[in-house]
Amino acid sequence: MDMQFAYHLLWENVWLYITGTFVVLWIIVWLYRDSLEIDKVTDKYVFVTGCDTGFGNLLCKKLDRKGFHVLAGCFTEKGADDLKRVTGPHLKTVLLDVTSQHSIQKAMEWTKKEVGDMGLWGIVNNAGRALPMGPSEWMKVEDFHSIMKVNVDGVIAMTMTFLPLIKKARGRIVNVASVLGRVAANGGGYCISKFAVECFSDCLRRDISYFGIKVCIIEPGFFKTALTNLEAIEREMNRLWSQLSPEVQASYGEKYLEKFLKIQHLAMKFICDPDITKVTNCMEHALTAAYPRTRYSAGWDAKLVWIPLSYMPSCVVDIGLKLLLPRPLKSI
Repeated sequence: MDMQFAYHLLWENVWLYITGTFVVLWIIVWLYRDSLEIDKVTDKYVFVTGCDTGFGNLLCKKLDRKGFHVLAGCFTEKGADDLKRVTGPHLKTVLLDVTSQHSIQKAMEWTKKEVGDMGLWGIVNNAGRALPMGPSEWMKVEDFHSIMKVNVDGVIAMTMTFLPLIKKARGRIVNVASVLGRVAANGGGYCISKFAVECFSDCLRRDISYFGIKVCIIEPGFFKTALTNLEAIEREMNRLWSQLSPEVQASYGEKYLEKFLKIQHLAMKFICDPDITKVTNCMEHALTAAYPRTRYSAGWDAKLVWIPLSYMPSCVVDIGLKLLLPRPLKSI
């Protein structure tokens, strides 16, 4: 009787056991596949934009130590000199302004001479701008454009200009988006630009996958970099406030800016992660993995807050932001 009961119980749960076994095997295979790396990195060239500070600067140092030929696009001569001083002979710098097609073309011709017949293994579109950021009504049209020129136009121009060199090497395109490319948490051009980077990257990946080119998206959470500098945020917020008409200022109230800045200070203090290697590790994996991931989320807030929020109904995000942000004086 007991044996019959055991067989009956086993048969009733057979699909549960099969499903569980399949899931465990799938995880093991995925982890093994994810750990496989490319070989001969010392023969490969990688171009990184926005290397003066932050993610790009640290990534260049990591790739240089790993043996890559690193081509670092820096916005300033000081940034280029500082980077060259702490890296080896395989890292070379070039001055680059991603908002200028002339500058991009000049950098591409320089890169073409550097890589020769090898082609370009990877390009990391890291250069970006976050400010001005704040209530949408506070923005002028040029405030939106100033961010879009760097974060969207710059990414597209760099990618399309360098694409023939990447195609030759069957390489990688790594675009730095943001968790705010999934959840529009504030006004200004930043979220708009990062949504656009996500879209451009998805379309590009599907279009050029036939040529052996991988397109990866990096979606960092909040990290302590120049983009999240509190002094810069406060300075820009005050500038935006000062350019508002008296009518708009009256509708928000004099205390609104003060309360908004306090919330920004608290958010940056408790959410921003100082360990930017979490981001550069994702970039490095995208360049060195035999099977890179389509998307990389970096930071605890990205994994536990922003990405889950992106799958929730819009009303959940709306209510959350209303509870978090100050209420305008003349709201209804």
